[in-house]
Amino acid sequence: MQTQVLGLSVDSKPCLIAWAKQLGGITYPLLSDFFPHGQVAQQYGVLRADGTAERAIFVVDKTGRIRYVDVHDIKQQPDNDLLFQVLAELEPGGARAATVAPAPVPTADVVLYCTPWCPDCKAAKAYLDSRGIAYVEVNLATDRAAAQRVREWTGGREVTPTFNIRGKIIVDFDRAKLNQALGIA
Repeated sequence: MQTQVLGLSVDSKPCLIAWAKQLGGITYPLLSDFFPHGQVAQQYGVLRADGTAERAIFVVDKTGRIRYVDVHDIKQQPDNDLLFQVLAELEPGGARAATVAPAPVPTADVVLYCTPWCPDCKAAKAYLDSRGIAYVEVNLATDRAAAQRVREWTGGREVTPTFNIRGKIIVDFDRAKLNQALGIA
């Protein structure tokens, strides 16, 4: 899909970093709408009087037209699969694009599940490369079946990076656990 998912919050950048870590990581970039406070949220009609923002999802097409809006209770987690269906319908070929067979499950000794914009994924790749460790990279942004596998391994979250090292699952970029699984000091 030719899409870019962005998170936007009226919180400051340090707050967003802490929030993402508390969630176990997220697979898309976060933008801070902190200064001027809530300007973007206000333009989209989701800034509350108390300075917080509604939990809202907007799908904006390439022409700038809003094609989908989902505003819901802050305690609700949006259904990512529904969003991917909406996005697929905007692609050439429509909803048929969402039914394309997923890539086969990699059988390499080291498989790295990541996204292109994840800073910890970039660090993990550099770490593996610097040690001459061969790995197969799986992009969760394009392989939704792989994203579902990661959610099953992590209790429902899409944490990046996630590693499958000869059947041992390691969630997040934990060097000690990686070294142990790889048998390096």
